[in-house]
Amino acid sequence: MDNDTPVPAFGLIIIGDEIMSGKRADKHLPAVIERLHARGLQLTYADYVGDARERITSSLQRAFASSDVVFSCGGIGATPDDHTRQCAAQALGVELQLHPQARLLIEDRMRDVAREQGVPFEADRADNVHRLNMGVFPAGADIIPNPYNKIPGFSCSASLGKYPGGGAVHFVPGFPVMAWPMIEWVLDTHYPHFFHQSMWVEKSVIVYGAMEAALTPLMEDLESLFAGVRVFSLPSVDHPVHGRHIELGVKGLADVIDPAYAALLEGLRSLNTPLGPEMVRS
Repeated sequence: MDNDTPVPAFGLIIIGDEIMSGKRADKHLPAVIERLHARGLQLTYADYVGDARERITSSLQRAFASSDVVFSCGGIGATPDDHTRQCAAQALGVELQLHPQARLLIEDRMRDVAREQGVPFEADRADNVHRLNMGVFPAGADIIPNPYNKIPGFSCSASLGKYPGGGAVHFVPGFPVMAWPMIEWVLDTHYPHFFHQSMWVEKSVIVYGAMEAALTPLMEDLESLFAGVRVFSLPSVDHPVHGRHIELGVKGLADVIDPAYAALLEGLRSLNTPLGPEMVRS
């Protein structure tokens, strides 16, 4: 793929009632941000969805209709509360089918388990037959290898269904020990041409004794003057070092940030606003 191809937006869908109820705390969001950042990429959005089929399907429809690269974590097992595989097929408008490579991988895993337990592998035993449901994916899906236990995830391009030219969604389990290396494999296999193609930078400064309302005109001016630059304001009332303050900054691609940040500092000085430490994040 040409290096001039625009970098897509990267999204994340986290599925499961256990997250929404608080029984489990989500760990995927910071992990995905970290893995994208290490490759010069950034996460654009994250959706949290319970186990309701209609909501999962709706989230996936939006993902496929976009031009985004989306990772979906959770709900790809074969128990009654796992609906993601079925919702993906519904969102695409395609049938579910047992993926032949997934079948081989799942059977290989079942042989490993039988060997560990010292019992013969019985492919036609009811529970083993049921486990094959974990390899039933939307027609046309591709395999995501699972280095932890061989049970694969799957990838679906929007072009498989009714969204030609749309996004791609990569489905991995909810277990971090499986999901995170699988996400890394997807990134390193399918998207290395986007790595470090454009470096996202944040520059900010600590502002003392100012109210956000007084700084808003300056923030609006900066966004109107510098295309592609976003201004951010992070107020704090009880910081252990800086006390009450605002972290005010700009973020965007490296080649446009410097003049915008210089204009930000000039504007703050014209307001006679006391300034503290400056920060750069990339």
